[in-house]
Amino acid sequence: HVQLVESGGGSVQAGGSLSISCAASGYTDKPLCMGWFRQAPGEELEGVAFMSSTDGDTDYADSVKDRFIISRDDTKNELYLQMNNLKPEDTAMYYCAASYSPEVEEAPLEPSPYAFWGQGTQVTVS
Repeated sequence: HVQLVESGGGSVQAGGSLSISCAASGYTDKPLCMGWFRQAPGEELEGVAFMSSTDGDTDYADSVKDRFIISRDDTKNELYLQMNNLKPEDTAMYYCAASYSPEVEEAPLEPSPYAFWGQGTQVTVS
Protein backbone atom coordinates (compact mmCIF):
# COMPACT_ATOMS: atom_id res chain seq x y z
CA HIS A 1 0.00 0.00 0.00
CA VAL A 2 1.44 3.36 -1.04
CA GLN A 3 1.54 6.22 1.44
CA LEU A 4 1.87 9.80 0.24
CA VAL A 5 2.67 12.77 2.48
CA GLU A 6 2.64 16.31 1.14
CA SER A 7 4.54 19.22 2.66
CA GLY A 8 5.60 22.77 1.91
CA GLY A 9 2.30 24.55 1.56
CA GLY A 10 1.67 27.98 3.02
CA SER A 11 0.66 31.53 2.29
CA VAL A 12 2.26 33.76 -0.32
CA GLN A 13 1.49 37.02 -2.03
CA ALA A 14 0.41 37.13 -5.64
CA GLY A 15 3.40 36.96 -7.94
CA GLY A 16 5.41 34.96 -5.46
CA SER A 17 6.69 31.40 -5.56
CA LEU A 18 6.20 28.29 -3.48
CA SER A 19 7.43 24.73 -3.71
CA ILE A 20 5.55 21.72 -2.38
CA SER A 21 6.78 18.16 -1.98
CA CYS A 22 5.31 14.69 -1.77
CA ALA A 23 7.13 11.83 -0.05
CA ALA A 24 6.11 8.35 -1.18
CA SER A 25 6.62 5.15 0.76
CA GLY A 26 5.39 1.59 0.86
CA TYR A 27 5.48 0.88 -2.84
CA THR A 28 7.08 -1.92 -4.86
CA ASP A 29 9.66 -1.76 -7.63
CA LYS A 30 6.94 -1.28 -10.21
CA PRO A 31 6.94 2.17 -11.85
CA LEU A 32 4.71 4.60 -9.99
CA CYS A 33 2.95 7.29 -11.98
CA MET A 34 2.48 10.45 -9.92
CA GLY A 35 0.72 13.74 -10.28
CA TRP A 36 -0.56 16.83 -8.50
CA PHE A 37 -4.18 17.82 -8.10
CA ARG A 38 -5.87 20.71 -6.35
CA GLN A 39 -9.28 21.56 -5.01
CA ALA A 40 -10.52 24.99 -4.08
CA PRO A 41 -13.53 25.39 -1.77
CA GLY A 42 -16.72 24.68 -3.67
CA GLU A 43 -14.82 23.56 -6.75
CA GLU A 44 -14.14 20.18 -8.32
CA LEU A 45 -10.85 18.39 -8.04
CA GLU A 46 -8.55 19.67 -10.80
CA GLY A 47 -5.54 17.95 -12.30
CA VAL A 48 -2.55 20.29 -12.16
CA ALA A 49 0.56 18.45 -13.30
CA PHE A 50 1.80 14.96 -14.15
CA MET A 51 5.16 13.36 -14.75
CA SER A 52 5.56 9.97 -16.40
CA SER A 53 7.53 7.33 -14.51
CA THR A 54 8.81 5.82 -17.76
CA ASP A 55 10.03 8.63 -20.02
CA GLY A 56 9.78 11.75 -17.86
CA ASP A 57 7.12 13.33 -20.06
CA THR A 58 5.08 16.00 -18.30
CA ASP A 59 1.56 17.32 -18.67
CA TYR A 60 0.09 20.48 -17.20
CA ALA A 61 -3.30 22.09 -16.87
CA ASP A 62 -3.59 25.11 -19.14
CA SER A 63 -4.17 27.29 -16.09
CA VAL A 64 -0.68 26.57 -14.72
CA LYS A 65 1.33 25.96 -17.87
CA ASP A 66 4.53 28.06 -18.02
CA ARG A 67 4.18 28.86 -14.29
CA PHE A 68 4.39 25.48 -12.53
CA ILE A 69 7.11 22.87 -12.87
CA ILE A 70 6.75 19.25 -11.79
CA SER A 71 9.77 17.11 -11.01
CA ARG A 72 10.62 13.92 -9.16
CA ASP A 73 13.62 12.42 -7.44
CA ASP A 74 13.26 8.66 -7.49
CA THR A 75 16.34 8.24 -5.30
CA LYS A 76 14.44 10.03 -2.54
CA ASN A 77 10.99 8.77 -3.55
CA GLU A 78 9.76 12.34 -3.76
CA LEU A 79 7.64 14.39 -6.13
CA TYR A 80 7.84 18.16 -6.31
CA LEU A 81 5.83 21.07 -7.66
CA GLN A 82 7.54 24.43 -8.12
CA MET A 83 4.88 27.12 -8.39
CA ASN A 84 5.89 30.51 -9.79
CA ASN A 85 3.99 33.73 -10.45
CA LEU A 86 1.24 32.53 -8.16
CA LYS A 87 -2.23 34.00 -8.53
CA PRO A 88 -5.12 34.19 -6.05
CA GLU A 89 -6.97 31.63 -8.19
CA ASP A 90 -4.21 29.13 -7.38
CA THR A 91 -5.46 29.05 -3.79
CA ALA A 92 -6.48 25.47 -3.04
CA MET A 93 -5.65 22.29 -1.20
CA TYR A 94 -2.99 20.52 -3.23
CA TYR A 95 -2.91 16.74 -3.34
CA CYS A 96 -0.30 14.28 -4.48
CA ALA A 97 -1.65 11.19 -6.25
CA ALA A 98 -0.08 7.97 -7.48
CA SER A 99 -0.95 4.85 -9.39
CA TYR A 100 0.69 1.70 -10.76
CA SER A 101 -1.83 1.60 -13.60
CA PRO A 102 -0.57 2.55 -17.09
CA GLU A 103 -4.08 3.92 -17.69
CA VAL A 104 -2.88 7.05 -15.92
CA GLU A 105 -0.77 7.89 -18.96
CA GLU A 106 -3.92 8.03 -21.11
CA ALA A 107 -5.60 10.64 -18.92
CA PRO A 108 -2.94 11.94 -16.55
CA LEU A 109 -4.91 14.93 -15.29
CA GLU A 110 -8.05 12.96 -14.53
CA PRO A 111 -8.36 11.80 -10.91
CA SER A 112 -10.09 8.48 -11.53
CA PRO A 113 -7.04 6.38 -12.57
CA TYR A 114 -5.15 7.27 -9.40
CA ALA A 115 -5.39 4.77 -6.56
CA PHE A 116 -3.35 6.47 -3.86
CA TRP A 117 -3.79 9.97 -2.44
CA GLY A 118 -2.10 12.12 0.14
CA GLN A 119 -3.85 14.22 2.77
CA GLY A 120 -3.10 17.48 1.00
CA THR A 121 -1.26 20.69 1.73
CA GLN A 122 -2.91 24.11 1.69
CA VAL A 123 -1.65 26.85 -0.62
CA THR A 124 -3.09 30.33 -0.13
CA VAL A 125 -2.31 33.23 -2.46
CA SER A 126 -3.42 36.72 -1.52
